[in-house]
Amino acid sequence: MIDVKHEISATRRVVGSKVIAPGESRTVTVSRVYDTDVDDLWDACTNPERIPRWFLPVSGDLRAGGHFQLEGNAGGKIERCDPPNEFAATWEYGGEVSWIEVRLTAEPDGRARFELEHIAHVDDEKWAEFGPGAVGVGWDTGLMGLARYLASGQAVDPRESMAWLVSDEGREFVTASSDGWYEASMAAGTDPAEARAAADRTTAAYTAPMS
Repeated sequence: MIDVKHEISATRRVVGSKVIAPGESRTVTVSRVYDTDVDDLWDACTNPERIPRWFLPVSGDLRAGGHFQLEGNAGGKIERCDPPNEFAATWEYGGEVSWIEVRLTAEPDGRARFELEHIAHVDDEKWAEFGPGAVGVGWDTGLMGLARYLASGQAVDPRESMAWLVSDEGREFVTASSDGWYEASMAAGTDPAEARAAADRTTAAYTAPMS
């Protein structure tokens, strides 16, 4: 049993933009505080033995200049790495290239904050169709997996996670996540009706029955 309301409220969502050649990019940022210190959080996010326990199996050379590949998902090049504070990498999937920047900071109470910024050149038509939730819902799911792993020390089973996402509780999570990105999109200046329609399409895409 997962407390969906807690999981959704524990994550902060921000939509923005920045200039990266050859033009302006959209940015989707997620952040969450975890009950561990920065060194442990860094290890959980960069150790190839621990990453599969909450995300996906990973292969490659996980250091600056090296390449990584997540099983069945994105790969890319690690562009910079400053342990235990931050790393940046390309995010290459489906013939498209975007970027991720991960930053870890210590909280005053000794816990650690994880922040991930996903940066992409997205054409207006595609952005209007799905908005920030297209990638945001996936990152929300990843941050929840990290929270479950750090809290219990037990690996998250990818097959169980996929089955959960299409359960009633999983659909509740996806819908609430899409709503969170709808609110973040409006806060960034998107027309409310357009943001709502994009969020609804994102929810439908994530909850569509598997063939």
